[in-house]
Amino acid sequence: MAPENQSVVTMFILQNFVDDPWIQDALFCFFFILFMVAIVGNGLIITTIHRSPSLHTPMYFFLVNLALMDVICTVTVLPKVLQSLVTENTISYGGCLTQMFIFSWVLGSELLLFSAMAYDRFLAICRPLHYGTLMSGRVCMALATFVWFTGALNSLVLTCLVLPLSFCGPNIITHFFCEIPSVLVLSCSPTFINDIMTVIADMFLTGLNFLLTMTSYSFIIASILRIRSVEGKKRAFSTCSAHLIVVTLYYSTVLYTYVRPALGTAGVLDKVIAVLYTTVTPSLNPLIYTLRNKEFKASFKKLLFPQ
Repeated sequence: MAPENQSVVTMFILQNFVDDPWIQDALFCFFFILFMVAIVGNGLIITTIHRSPSLHTPMYFFLVNLALMDVICTVTVLPKVLQSLVTENTISYGGCLTQMFIFSWVLGSELLLFSAMAYDRFLAICRPLHYGTLMSGRVCMALATFVWFTGALNSLVLTCLVLPLSFCGPNIITHFFCEIPSVLVLSCSPTFINDIMTVIADMFLTGLNFLLTMTSYSFIIASILRIRSVEGKKRAFSTCSAHLIVVTLYYSTVLYTYVRPALGTAGVLDKVIAVLYTTVTPSLNPLIYTLRNKEFKASFKKLLFPQ
């Protein structure tokens, strides 16, 4: 098609999950509940830790960062999903780029944060005598700054690579939000550089960080097994098990999503996988990290029932 005959796409259509009105109503209720759980749950985590001096430790500092990322992820994706289920399911070109940038920023930052959290647990369990020095307040701030900045830089590069692309139709995104792989397939321009950079970013942020996280946990498990007391082993495992569950769920679904386009599309399965790491995980994180945490529950009770 000649460039002068191309029409520029200024609006994208987000594909619905289903066309059945009853199922759409059920999905609206489901996503609205997840939205409220994620906002309230993560908000309570941030408030409780902020108001409780006993929780001002590196582990909870990183947990606050995770909760903040989950809130940003939720408000970036779910409001548009809820809107598309009841009214229009369109999004402007600028709105799509904005959603793509913010989501990719939070996604990349969260993957990096998991490595920082694993490193914190490694020092706490394997290097307890040097923990206070190696994980000081300045170190925590430096790690958090690196996590947020690197995630933003990665997202900025990937989003800027989309700007020169031409979109001349069709304009139907086969997804429920604007994510880089689903948008690239609509481009009329070659996307070889975009595809390569996306895979490289995914291998670095997902593959390398997953390897670092698992390496940290291999040392942690080996150290825990050397603890003689059963109570000591239980306490050590309890501080790591929640993080390991979240990491496994998050890394596996993200890696699938960004490698899958090279293998073809699986339609509904792709959406289900995306729902896991965009909506379900931010809602489950508050429950996973706090239900078995005695310190947090004690601080939360003091916040609710001050003496």
